[in-house]
Parts: sequence; C-alpha cells; structure tokens
Amino acid sequence: MRQFFFIILSLSFTAQAALPLAIGDKLGENPPPRIIRTCCSFGSDVKVTGIPFLKISDVTSIEKLGAHTYLGSVLENNGIIYTNKGGFIDIGHLRDQADWTAYLYQQILNSDNQDFIIELGREGGQKKLEIYPSELKTTADKIAVAGKIAYNLSVWHEIATFFGASYIPMVPERYSAFSMEDAYSNLLGVQLGMQALQSKLPFEQAMTILLSEKLTELDAVTGIDPTLQAMEAVRDIWWTREAKLPSKNILLQREFGIENCLNPWLIEDINNEASDKLQICPPTSTGNGSDLEDFYQLSIQLNSKFPVRRVLPKEFNRVITQKDFNLLISEAERKTELRDSRTKL
Repeated sequence: MRQFFFIILSLSFTAQAALPLAIGDKLGENPPPRIIRTCCSFGSDVKVTGIPFLKISDVTSIEKLGAHTYLGSVLENNGIIYTNKGGFIDIGHLRDQADWTAYLYQQILNSDNQDFIIELGREGGQKKLEIYPSELKTTADKIAVAGKIAYNLSVWHEIATFFGASYIPMVPERYSAFSMEDAYSNLLGVQLGMQALQSKLPFEQAMTILLSEKLTELDAVTGIDPTLQAMEAVRDIWWTREAKLPSKNILLQREFGIENCLNPWLIEDINNEASDKLQICPPTSTGNGSDLEDFYQLSIQLNSKFPVRRVLPKEFNRVITQKDFNLLISEAERKTELRDSRTKL
C-alpha cells in the first residue's frame, strides 16, 4: 500500500536513532504518527480507482529487508512476506508497533513514577492516554505495560478505520480494517519491541536482529515470488482483484477475534490441512500477577461516525476505554456478516 499513499499524498518520515535500554530524548516527547509507515494492502496487482494501469503489490522478501529505523526509513524495504508458521506478515505494521512500544516505555521512564497523560490526537475521535506507573517496580513490568498499550492502540486503529477514520481526508481505509494479517503482525511487533527494549543492544540494532530471527523461526519464504504465489492461492477466498482500491470490497475475509491470543491464517486452513502454527498472545499481567490494564486507561471521545445508540449504553456519553473495544468489534463483525449475507442473496 506504500505506492498508493505516496501517489495520493506525498509523505515522508524522518528517521530518528534509538539508544540502548534507557532510550533517551531522541524518541521525543510527542507521540509518533498513528501510521508511521504507509503499508500495506492485502492482495497483489490490485487496481486503483481513477489511476489507469496502476497495480499495487505490497510484497517484499526476507532478503530485501533493511535495518530497523525508529519512525521508519525507505531503506527498510517493508511489505508483506508469507511465512509457513505465521501466515502473511506485514513488516510495516510490525515495525510500527515495535516503535510505539519503545515510545511508550520511554514516557513511563520519564514520568519519575508520577501519573501522567498523553494526548494522542484524533482517530475516530479524540484519544487520551492516562498512565499510572507508581506501582510498576520492575523494568519488565514497565515494558509489559508499554506493549499492552501499543497493542490496544493497534486494535483501536482497526476499529476506527472500519467506522470511517482515515489518515488522508477523503481516502477511506475500511478496505484494510481487520485484515487477516494485521493483528498478528501488530502483536508480533509488540513482542519484538518488548524484547528489543530488554536487550543490551541499541533498540534499532536489537530490532533488526530480532526481526531476522523471528522470520527465520516462522519459516519465511525466500524471494518475492513465493509470497505472490501465496497471495494468488487465497485470491477470491480471502481477497478479490475484482474491486479497486480503496474499495472495502477487496477483502472477502476479516479477522475480528483480535483482543486475545492469535493464530495466524495459513494457506493450509483453506482445505483444513494440518499446519504448524505459532500462536502469540498479548501481555496481560505484571510479574506479581496484577492486570496490566490497572496501570493505564486509553479513552476515546467518539465522533459522529460511530453507531453509539445501537452499541453503547446511554451512560457512556460517547466516551469509551480499551475495555469497551469488544462492543464495537462485535458491531463491526455484525455489519460485515449482514453485508455478506445480502451479497449472497
């Protein structure tokens, strides 16, 4: 999806260096953009509305990947890679969540154990993050909270884009909301970011090594052609080439069960064949068993695009937290099933 966004609007991101565990001021006081790396749409040779002859294939290979750079770099060569144990991995999504984990961890370190608030801008409504770090005694607990929040933010992005939020005005992003590779890639990025923060190496260097190791563990295919062949194997099952970007009809399947442990979508799933999947789970508790959500609250003042009266009790007054995400996910799933049933009639 990189080419699509660059064509619609010229975007550039400044690469910033990260440091070892105490990452330092180079991570910045202001939060990163919600979408750091403009990647990717699921499918291959997907046409774009209004741009004749252009076809998008956002795929890459393990051999082409460059070193990780905090807040992104074109030299990263991001895209989608198929892996035999983790399905399709969106490397841009993965790197984004690793960087968000690093940013949030640095803010916790900078807080001197005092409660603080981060205004996260608008995405489906005004977002506010409150963090209560005073009882977080260990580095591992602080990293776990950062990772949990980063994953919550990625879940909210899927919800918000389904209900009409978009990075570029007038360019809807519902075509990629709850895409079957997004949540797994996001959570994998959180996990690698957490591991990188515990490394003795500088964050970027640790992420580069960890990403390479993880793709090897997941049995990533080599070269671009096998990923394109994998895309083709699920064409007209998980996605279609009949629709054009940014149509929501490109995706034929969506993954709504994204708040807990995740299993990847593999080609073998189509024929119910045996497969060797790597399940991954978000962090849930501190070292002493406390719920990570006791140490923060992510709240959103919903905009007018959300079906508040249908989904939320009156007392919500258009403000929800991460603990209410399941209500909107269920509504997104209901709307998708309703649309699919009408399409089949």
